[in-house]
Amino acid sequence: MAFPERFSNLPDYAFPRLRKLLDAHAPGGDPIAMTIGEPRHPMPDFVGPILAANLNGFSAYPPNDGTPELLQAIVGWIGRRYGAAVAPDQIMALNGTREGLYNAAIALCPETKAGKKPVILMPNPFYQVYAVAALTVGAEPVYVPATAATGFLPDYGSLPKDILDRTAIAYICSPANPQGAVASADYLADLLALAEKHDFRVFADECYSEIWRDTPPTGLLSVAAKQGADPERAVVFHSLSKRSNLPGLRSGFVAGGPDSIAAVRKLRAFAGAPLPLPIQRVSEAAWNDEAHVDASRALYQQKFHLADQIFAGMQGYQPPSGGFFLWLPVDDGETASLRLWQKTGVRVLPGAYLSRDVGGQNPGKGYIRVALVAPKEETQRGLTQLRDCLYGQGT
Repeated sequence: MAFPERFSNLPDYAFPRLRKLLDAHAPGGDPIAMTIGEPRHPMPDFVGPILAANLNGFSAYPPNDGTPELLQAIVGWIGRRYGAAVAPDQIMALNGTREGLYNAAIALCPETKAGKKPVILMPNPFYQVYAVAALTVGAEPVYVPATAATGFLPDYGSLPKDILDRTAIAYICSPANPQGAVASADYLADLLALAEKHDFRVFADECYSEIWRDTPPTGLLSVAAKQGADPERAVVFHSLSKRSNLPGLRSGFVAGGPDSIAAVRKLRAFAGAPLPLPIQRVSEAAWNDEAHVDASRALYQQKFHLADQIFAGMQGYQPPSGGFFLWLPVDDGETASLRLWQKTGVRVLPGAYLSRDVGGQNPGKGYIRVALVAPKEETQRGLTQLRDCLYGQGT
């Protein structure tokens, strides 16, 4: 049977593409995986005991939107972290941010905008679920370059008026995957003002918000609260995957205006999968605890400094402000990734696999994405081999 036509132009997902590129070739050394953003720091000590104490929760259907205790834990965290006041009915627990980023578009994107096909804006490169969500709802995905020239964030304000008037949703990721750029309060305020002017929602993917170099990234809810923006303009997504080193827990949340979250909750009631109750109990504890987050962040900050030392003096190297990826310039991402694998066994992701061609140009083509998720010693070994293989001896 044929794949639906609306998905016919989708490339293979990034990691199947990578396997096709590399797996027919033998590694040039002991393999070091620096591709996927899967945290490998220790998970919090409380996970096992809480799961064990709540095993009987697997015998019952869980609350669809999140337990009252979990929603209150998230309310408290948002208040402490961003100084924003939200109510429990402005939140829904998620099976990770990807579920929310996809289903919120289905719940909130109209069939038409300004009498025409709606537009969904997204940075280019980007997290690939944004594009699939746009195609699913019959919107036109518009890929906006997020390059060095724009500070690795999309300049949505430069788009033509007819595009902005058709825009229903604009995705933004800060800290950005893959470049590590952090949107400033002014950037987010300007984006909210643009959304108000052209009547669209901003979907802020903030799942890397707790991994930062020097300063905690500001968030969309914080900026919206300070400028008194319409709460329905801002929809934010967070996850315990990166913050708490719990990617397998598949736990996060979406927060926004009460009307937006009511629509997302209604869709979940028909077509979603709530988090099992024991996982909700672990999630509650995770949002209430910062000590494990601080400890993990300190490990990432060590690896930021390690990367700075290894790539010191390298032309084009830009230290990330947040997240845990390096976005390294090369002549061609596929060629560099294959060479690195064959010569050293270090495995990285070509930047073009996270981007789309627009006007014959792919903004990720001249980059590789390198994940700093492994222990410090393994990260140091991988980065050193990468530098020596692709850039020559470091200084």
